[in-house]
Amino acid sequence: MQNRLNASLRAGARAGAPFAVAAFVLAISFGVLAEPLMGTGAAVAMSTFVFAGSAQFGATAVLASGGAVASAILAGVLLNARYIPMGIALAPSLRGGPLRRAAYGQAMIDASWAMANRGGGRFDADFMVGATLVSGVCWITGTAIGALGGDLIGDPEALGLDVLFPAFFLALLANELRNGRAYGAAAIAAGLAIVLTPFVPPGVPVITASAGALLGLLGNGGRPGNLPTEEARAGDV
Repeated sequence: MQNRLNASLRAGARAGAPFAVAAFVLAISFGVLAEPLMGTGAAVAMSTFVFAGSAQFGATAVLASGGAVASAILAGVLLNARYIPMGIALAPSLRGGPLRRAAYGQAMIDASWAMANRGGGRFDADFMVGATLVSGVCWITGTAIGALGGDLIGDPEALGLDVLFPAFFLALLANELRNGRAYGAAAIAAGLAIVLTPFVPPGVPVITASAGALLGLLGNGGRPGNLPTEEARAGDV
């Protein structure tokens, strides 16, 4: 049992390494942007305890536009609301008591959750933890570097760092679009986000667009997409 646990953790860490590298560079840009708004300590603390790029960038965007702290918190909460259905999907694969299961839930990020999906409603939770750990270390370290060295790094947009965040989610989307049923859901979600973005607060388009994912679920008979099995994916990690 312990050998299997260690193997899953190591496999997850290997699979998550490329995403961790991207997270490291993205975190540097977050640190550069966040430090003038909240200070170095708060920026690093946010990356440590929130550890959610979309929520952190969303909250920072609200603060940068002159919004209140309460509005920034609300934007972060709305952007992270996607973890509710993700957690519901993960729950049947978790073991142990409430505290152990909650600890596994804290290790759930977009990339690791997607990579840990084994199809048929099953997740390799230990694989997910391994993939998340490497990203967590890189995310916190990158934030600290960006916040402390922002004056030396300069404008993230001038360096092209601002494109990493959307590119990250496009990479996740490309992987999910291997399931043909996801095309309609993705198109509806994108349309909702484009229409709503100019008119509603940050975070709201993401939550509204998430309704598009329900079409993909209903179109698949209420089951997860046809993702590779654990055995088939062994060679990928």
